[in-house]
Amino acid sequence: MKSTKRIVLVTGFTPFGGEAINPSWQIAASLPSQIGGAVIERLEVPTEFGKAIKITTRVIDKLKPGIVLCLGQAGGRAVLTLERIAINIDDAAICDNAGKQPIDKPIMARGNAAYFATLPIKAMVAAVAKKGLPAAVSNSAGTFVCNHLLYGVLHHIVQKQYATRAGFMHVPYLPAQAVSKVGLASMSLSDMCLGVEVAIAAALIHKADVKLAGGTLD
Repeated sequence: MKSTKRIVLVTGFTPFGGEAINPSWQIAASLPSQIGGAVIERLEVPTEFGKAIKITTRVIDKLKPGIVLCLGQAGGRAVLTLERIAINIDDAAICDNAGKQPIDKPIMARGNAAYFATLPIKAMVAAVAKKGLPAAVSNSAGTFVCNHLLYGVLHHIVQKQYATRAGFMHVPYLPAQAVSKVGLASMSLSDMCLGVEVAIAAALIHKADVKLAGGTLD
């Protein structure tokens, strides 16, 4: 089934874990209405297992976007990180916003063990770095609602046979969050918005990823 190539759906999460804000939604809400000739649609997603996937896939079915880029807060990370893979497991260290804390439970009972992101993550990282902003490939989206949503979105796209490409970017804390967290990194909203905008532009240009080293030694 064809996608609407000139629509990009960007999602961000509601605050969780006692935070008053979530930079992922702050970024999504602050993006321009168009990037690279594509219309930007935004969706605030509840930080809840199950519900996050249901709400997002419902919007994907309606819009049939060419690209879906989910954003999520990764407190403690110092760079913008494009996720390579989503795994079929929920293993929550804390409760979600509905009080649920699944431990060692598959996201989809009969789903694949994992799905690779279908966005050109290395091209996106390279484009962000070229703007002087720190960016990297990440090989773990965690096992909380971020990984849950990425897996659910990729699984849905495969099941529906959409041409939509999808991926996930984790972002650091905002300075207002990090002020009470000594030693943890943060990044300004303007820099993170620029990084996401540049990454989206790169994804629209690159239909296939570039061959650049993006692995780690640990």
